[in-house]
Amino acid sequence: MVDLRLEHRKIKIQDIKFGDRSEIQEGILFINKDEIIDTLKEDTKIKEVKIDLAKPREKIRIIPVKDVIQPRINIDENRREFPGILSKSRQTGNGAVNILDGVAVVTIGDIVGFQEGVIDMWGDGAKWTPFSKTLNVVVDISPIEGLEPHIHELTVRIAGLKAAELIGKAGKNMEADTVEIYETGTVADELLKYQTLPKILYVEMLISQGLLHDSYIYGVNSQQILPTLMHPNEELDGAVVSGNCVAACDKITTYQHQNNSIIKDLYKKHGKELNFLGVVLTPELTTLEGKMRTCDYTAKLCKMLGAEGVIVSEEGYGNPDTDLLLICKRLEALGIKTVLVTDECSGRAGDSQSLADTAEEAIAVVSTGNVSHLITLSPADIVLGNIEAIATLAGGWEGALSEDGSFECELNAIIGATSEIGFHNCTSKLY
Repeated sequence: MVDLRLEHRKIKIQDIKFGDRSEIQEGILFINKDEIIDTLKEDTKIKEVKIDLAKPREKIRIIPVKDVIQPRINIDENRREFPGILSKSRQTGNGAVNILDGVAVVTIGDIVGFQEGVIDMWGDGAKWTPFSKTLNVVVDISPIEGLEPHIHELTVRIAGLKAAELIGKAGKNMEADTVEIYETGTVADELLKYQTLPKILYVEMLISQGLLHDSYIYGVNSQQILPTLMHPNEELDGAVVSGNCVAACDKITTYQHQNNSIIKDLYKKHGKELNFLGVVLTPELTTLEGKMRTCDYTAKLCKMLGAEGVIVSEEGYGNPDTDLLLICKRLEALGIKTVLVTDECSGRAGDSQSLADTAEEAIAVVSTGNVSHLITLSPADIVLGNIEAIATLAGGWEGALSEDGSFECELNAIIGATSEIGFHNCTSKLY
C-alpha cells in the first residue's frame, strides 16, 4: 500500500435548479440540462435522454433506478473522473477533489428486465433509502432498439458516469465548506508507527457473477481478477464502479463506493484504536472452483499482511453467502478474528434461515436488515420513470401495483435499504 493523500473538499449544495449554464451560486446548483443531454446523445447508441430533478420531501417516486453517482471534479490537474472507463487508467487516491455535497445523479430506465430499484423522496418509503435525502438529478436514458443486453447496460452505465462528471465541473473553482483528509503511508510505515495497535484489514466482496451482475475496478470487470489489495483512497476516489443489476436493497451503488462507510469508519479509528492496513477487493464468482480459489487467495493476502482482525462485507445474498462464510472459516482457522457484515433473507415474518449457508466460526455478524420485510408505499404525485416496473423488480411482483398508484413490495426493491457496507440502516446483536 503506497503513501497517498486524498482531500475530499465538500461544497454544500442547498438546492438544485435548471439554468442557462451549469454553475453554483450561493449554495444553489444550476444545471444546463440541454448541455448534458447533447453530450450524452453524442453516443449514437442513445436514442433519448430526459432529465428531471427530485428533492427531499417532494412526493416523487423514481423507478426503476439503475445506479446513483456523486458529482465530483479533481482540482489538482486536468484529470477525468472514473479512470479506465471515461479515460485511460491512472492512479486514483491522491490529490484534491471538489465534491457537490448533497447532490446525486440517479440513472433510470428499463435495462433489460433485470433488477433495478425504487427511491421515494417522501413518506414511509423515504426512510428506507439514503437517497431520499439527496438532491437528485434524475437521468432517464433510452438506448436505441436492438442492443445486445450487455451493450445496453454498458451504454447506460457510461452515460450516468458522464452526466456526473459534467455536473461535477460546476464545482471546479469553488471554495470548499469542509475538507476531509484521508491519508496513510505504506504498510511497512504504518506497522512501525502503530506497533501496539491491532492490525485490521477490510475485505470487500463485489458482485462478479456475469449476466449483468458485475462490478468494475479501474474499468476491469471484477470477474477477471484475483482478490486485490488496494489503498482505501482508491475506492474513495472513483476506482470502483457499480455495473450490476442485482437486488436494489444491497446493491453497492457507485455513490456508496465513492463514500464507502466502512472505509471511512476505519479511517476515523486509524492510529487511535487500530491500524488500518488497507482494502482487499474480492470477486463473488458463481462456480465452486472459483469460490474456493478467491476465498483461499483472500485468506492468504490477509495472513501475509499480518492482519489480526478482518471486517468482511458482502454484496448481494444467496449465492454470495457461501463466499462470505468460506472466507470467515479460512480466516478464523488462521487465527484472524473476523467480523461479517451482511443482510438477511429470512422471510417476511423474519423466522426463516437468514443466510443460504452456515458456519460455526461466524460468531461476530452485523445485520443490515431483512430483505424480505414487506412494506406499503403510498401513491406519488409524480413518477419519474415507469411505475409498472415494480412487477419485474426483485421484491416486487405482478399485481403489486394498485389502481391508485400505491404498491406493496419487499425491501429488496428499495435502493440501499439493506446496504451491506452499513451505509444506511445497520443493527448488531451480541450472543
